[in-house]
Amino acid sequence: MKKEQVLNKLVKYLVAENREIEVKDIPSDYMKKRKLLRALMNIRDAEPIDSDILELHDELLSEETKEKNPVDPYKLPTAYEVFKGTKISFPEKLVLWQGDITSIAADVIVNAANSKLLGCFVPMHRCIDNAIHSAAGIELRLECNEIMQKQGFDEPTGDAKITNAYNLPSKYVLHTVGPIIYDKLSEDDRRLLASCYTSCLNKASEYEDIKTIAFCCISTGEFRFPKNIASQIALNTICNWLKTNPDRFHRIIFNVFTREDYNEYANLLR
Repeated sequence: MKKEQVLNKLVKYLVAENREIEVKDIPSDYMKKRKLLRALMNIRDAEPIDSDILELHDELLSEETKEKNPVDPYKLPTAYEVFKGTKISFPEKLVLWQGDITSIAADVIVNAANSKLLGCFVPMHRCIDNAIHSAAGIELRLECNEIMQKQGFDEPTGDAKITNAYNLPSKYVLHTVGPIIYDKLSEDDRRLLASCYTSCLNKASEYEDIKTIAFCCISTGEFRFPKNIASQIALNTICNWLKTNPDRFHRIIFNVFTREDYNEYANLLR
């Protein structure tokens, strides 16, 4: 079935089941229609879905992932190669990469989640939580909901959970809740952010097939953690963890989205 036919069926289904927002006119333009599908996925509760529709949904999203030409983490230059003479520990394992985390074929990627752990429900929001759930698909929210129903309480800040990655090029997604900065940065905020990185590394190390891990910039977006301090905490925490687990991972990637974030890490890695 052609992509537009699949898209039409998916939009029609999600519009019909939606109880929150009335959609009067479905756009004819493909990209506008695709944005509508994403918005409908974003607001959709973690409820069962028709298996035939889910199959079409996976067909569309997996094809879109292939079209991104997923990035091979082993082909990215390491800190040892880029920052000649760097004094940091384990430069042969560390990678700084600016790009879309949903397009990297690392074994696991890290999602900066909220405490409900169900993804972002704001239509088309620009946060990484929304981007990852939108690219992975409806199954990701369903699995997260199953985990949270069993847990029975919100995810604590600094902890991490792991799920399948579904239509992403990675195998798994690590979900961690970073600290939210409301006023002045505290020592507890620093400790909790470090705990996010440690929790993710500990959880990933439980899986033998995880050799590469891509970290986003946890808490520096919507949660307002200062970027310069967050990058220091991320690098120090990961290097300290590797000192006691030197053989565990082949590549640990600092994935940044903006040039500002890139420069923060680059200054440290130099």
